[in-house]
Formats: sequence, C-alpha cells, structure tokens
Amino acid sequence: MFIKSAVGFSFLCLILFTTNGVNAQNDWSRWRGPSGNGIAESKTAPLVWGENENVIWKTKVPGRGHASPLIVGEKIFLTTAVKEDQTQSVICFDRKDGETLWVTNVNQGGWQKRIHPKNTHATSTIATDGKRLFAVFSHHNNIHLVALDFEGKELWKTDVGVYSPVYPFGYGSTPIVDGTRVIVTNENQVQSAIVAYDTETGKEVWRIDRKGVSSYSTPVIAEVAGRRQLLISGGGKVASYDPETGDSIWTTKANWEVTCGTLVWDTERVFASGGFPNGQTIGIDARNGEKLWDNPAKVYEQSMLAFEGLVYAHADNGVIYCWRAEDGNEMWKQKFSKRRVAISASPVLANRNLYFTAENGETVIVEAKPEGYQEIARNQLGDEAFASQVVCGGRLFARVTENRGGARQEWLYCLGER
Repeated sequence: MFIKSAVGFSFLCLILFTTNGVNAQNDWSRWRGPSGNGIAESKTAPLVWGENENVIWKTKVPGRGHASPLIVGEKIFLTTAVKEDQTQSVICFDRKDGETLWVTNVNQGGWQKRIHPKNTHATSTIATDGKRLFAVFSHHNNIHLVALDFEGKELWKTDVGVYSPVYPFGYGSTPIVDGTRVIVTNENQVQSAIVAYDTETGKEVWRIDRKGVSSYSTPVIAEVAGRRQLLISGGGKVASYDPETGDSIWTTKANWEVTCGTLVWDTERVFASGGFPNGQTIGIDARNGEKLWDNPAKVYEQSMLAFEGLVYAHADNGVIYCWRAEDGNEMWKQKFSKRRVAISASPVLANRNLYFTAENGETVIVEAKPEGYQEIARNQLGDEAFASQVVCGGRLFARVTENRGGARQEWLYCLGER
C-alpha cells in the first residue's frame, strides 16, 4: 500500500509491521484484520464453542459498544460507552487472561440525542500504527479523533468537523492508518469529508470534500488493478481516490444513497453493497470504475468478503450468498437458519472457513468453496452480537451480550480449542 510494486508493497508492510510490533498472524491490528478484507492470517481457529466450552477466558465489558477488538502483542483494545454518566472510553485488556489493564475516558457528555436503536455511542473500532491508538467518537455535535499511547495516555485530540447527518442513526465509521496518516470519514449534510491527519501531531494533511454525502461506511486502502487506491462507498456511488493526495481517480454510480458496510476487493475488482433506499450489490473494474455486474441483494450494515475469485455475503434477508467475482454469477445461496435472523456483524475467514454471526449470537461456520454450501459447525454465544469477530494466534475473540433477569451485560470472550 506504500509503493506501486506489489512485491515491494508486501516487503515494506512486513518491515513496518515488524518494526512496530504488529504481527499479521498473531495480531489483529486494524478493522477487518491484517488485509483489511476480513481474512485472518492465523493457520488455526476454533470450530466449536459455547458459554462453557472452549472458553480460554471471558471478561466483563462495561457499558455498550459495537467496536471489534484491536489486538497488538499482549494487549487488546476496545471502545465502549456508558450511558449512566455518558462517558466514551478506550479500554485495554491483558491478552493472556482478559484482565483490565487501564481505562481512559475520552469524553463525557454531549451524546447525540437520537441514534438508531441498533447503534451505540462506541461503534467505531480503534486503529493503530503500532505506536499509537486512534479512536473516533461522535459527541457535542462533532466528530472527534483522539490519539493515545499504549498505556492509555492522551497524546493529541482534534475536531474532525460538525456531524449532522440526514438520518439520526448515529456514527459508525472506523479510522484507518496509512503510513504516517490516519484517515477519518465524517459524512453528513453539513461538512461531509474524508480527512487525513498526521499520526504524530494530529495536523491535517489533506481533505476530500464529500458534499452531499450522508453515509456510514469505512474507507479502505487497497493495492488493486496495479495501483494504490483509497476506496469508499456511499452517496449514490463508489469512489476511488489517491491516498497520497486525496485526488479523485474514478467514481461509479450506484442505486443506493446510504451504505454502512466496508467494500471489498480482489486483484482487479471492487465489490460494494448498500441498502437505502434500494438494495444493490455491484462489481466494478478497479482500473477505470466500469460497472461489471450488479444484483438486487441488500448487504447493508455488514461487509462482504472476497476470496479466491469469489464474493461471499450474509445479506439482510438472512441468506448467505456466494457469487463469482468476475461476473457476479450466483454459485450458491443458503438461508442462515429456518427462522428470519438479523445481521450486523461482518464475516471473517480463517483457515479457509467462513464465520457468519447473526445478531442473536449464533455463528455458522461454512467452508469457503464454489461447489456448494457446506456447513461445518454452528455455535451459540450470548444472546446478542453486533461486533465482528476477530481471529488471530489460533484464537477467536468475540464481543457479545447476555440479557438475563432484565440486566444487560457485555462480555469479551477469548475462545480456543483445548
């Protein structure tokens, strides 16, 4: 992602991640994992678990949030929000036993008065450059980006801009790191923009005007079609920008206005889906933005997953799809379960197996292959799951909720086959 050569890019990433203490196989150092595409580097992952089965440890998480864990070295970082005192915080857990090491309250008060009932005030996953943590929250009618060190000390904080979306659904986009820049989206009807900041100082580097866009997706930076591209969906289009400057490369029109999921890609194509006001999934030529195929599937809150010439998705209608990446041909589809289920979490792939999780806490594991749906296992954990799962170092980390006797409690689980 830092130079044009794919070989050079991989080598440079290896140097950067090793220097910063980030190991692709043993860590989960960004939203959707080492590749940003939902694909784990871990060679093993648990297939069977339950509340009392294959649990290495579990620890209470205060408040409420949908952020996925960020795992670097022996530490796990998570954002959460506590309604009683309106605090938004970053929490650090010990990876070996789940013990809470520190909590830094980033903000208190000023929460949005209305958000979507499924959303939280701590939905964005943390980003890191291996030295610093970057967390973004919406409060006091603004989007705020804060940088912390790995001990929880605040290094700098900046206002990204006024946040006043068309739809009162709250905020959910996650910051991403690109070399010495951390990139944040603030897409709303007042000051819609994608902004890059210097990771060390918090000073603005460049800004992309996204006038007229009110959406919720996280951008990605991918080496695709022979060049590095910053890609994002939303506002009735899929857009590609130069991550060094923010200059436009291409745009492709879509049938939806609003998206929430993060788009995915392969070596030559980009795949995006949206759900409001219309459902549509599209495949795009990443060289020039030409639309290659589309279908009416609605993969709205959750992201898809591209792997070995195929695109997998758990759509809003509860159906798991497998499409051929080159032309969108449907290879197979299968209902998640006999009853209708809601989906918010994005799938993860580990050891050639796909993990799809529904909001009721049920996870189905499916073999990633084009020949047909092959279910490997089905597991239940908690009764509420919105955060996407993380797989690294042979273990699976899941943020789930238990509702018992009128009390709600979030848990962070570390799962592994014993």
